[in-house]
Amino acid sequence: MGNKFRSIETKHHEERDAFFDDLKRLDRRAFMRVAGISAGIVAGMGLRTPQSFQLVNVAEAQGTKPRFSFAYISDTHLYDQKLNDRFVRSILKAVDDVNALDPQPDFVLFGGDLAQLGQAVELKLGAQILKNLKAPVKMMVGEHDWFLDMGELWRELFGPPNYSFDHKGVHFVVLNSILEKDFWTERKLTPMERMKIVAGLDNGIQSRFEVGGEQRAWLQQDLAKVDKKTPLIVFSHSPLYKYYRPWNFWTDDADDVQALLKPFEKVTVIHGHTHQLLSNQIGNISFHGMLSTAWPWPYAPEGLPKLTVQMNRPDPFSQFDGCGNGRMDVLESGLVDKLYNLWERNPITVRASYLASGGKQDAPPRTKLPSY
Repeated sequence: MGNKFRSIETKHHEERDAFFDDLKRLDRRAFMRVAGISAGIVAGMGLRTPQSFQLVNVAEAQGTKPRFSFAYISDTHLYDQKLNDRFVRSILKAVDDVNALDPQPDFVLFGGDLAQLGQAVELKLGAQILKNLKAPVKMMVGEHDWFLDMGELWRELFGPPNYSFDHKGVHFVVLNSILEKDFWTERKLTPMERMKIVAGLDNGIQSRFEVGGEQRAWLQQDLAKVDKKTPLIVFSHSPLYKYYRPWNFWTDDADDVQALLKPFEKVTVIHGHTHQLLSNQIGNISFHGMLSTAWPWPYAPEGLPKLTVQMNRPDPFSQFDGCGNGRMDVLESGLVDKLYNLWERNPITVRASYLASGGKQDAPPRTKLPSY
């Protein structure tokens, strides 16, 4: 009788306890269970995505076809599960989305900010969940992952924060673009004080993000070995252009990095950090922002690139609205069609032809509601 008439609160706590019990031993079977729990909650709230992003046809742009595709998950901002399980459910949803793709992507880019405060419990939880992706994962670091221990645990878990690789005729570069000038030593700040200042983005104490001279020298040496006709795709957590300085939607030495990329015929930069649909074209370089699984940021009040098609204002009472993950189709031309899998909305594709034409061709649908 007691089990039959359990209260809603009791059922919720039992479900939550089961969720975290399985997270402690997150093998493939446990992942399917916790993902199923999250999916049940989403379905019960009526929050199914209106259209599956794998069904959208982005096969051709300017008469070319994809040579391969890769998916992305970014900006998960995981807390200790005892404090916040909301963002855990979001990354599980994203992993489930990517695992459902048929065919599978060649790899998955993780776009940075796996953790919220760079703590071991946060980073290790994220690493554990990402192991359940079927496709290989390429990791990129964000400021929330770095400034507690200056990347010590990140290197231990995932390797160096900057590296390059070649895949099917494309040269990829992964940068650590969130370095800052030392504002903590003179002030005798603790590691956590430093981390919280950086996490605030608009705190006046911190400097702006940069790639830095040492890493730019590494990039120059890396690119010297690559033919200028080889398509180049760069992964950078912060945008490699100057979007909005007060919020640190910014990379201080972006112009210097762009100068190293300009000799190449086909260049695409994929970045995280801004949690929004964001498109830009500077010379021969196309820029695409990534969605967050945690929350959407508002657009900056000034400096928004003119080619950006803004998202509708999200519903503040919905966990998933304005969030998502997505896919990039690397075309035979070497450019990229970028698909935004917006949860609770129809997907949006920003085609290579739209950026290359300065917005004259294949424009994405414009928002019908106020932006944010």
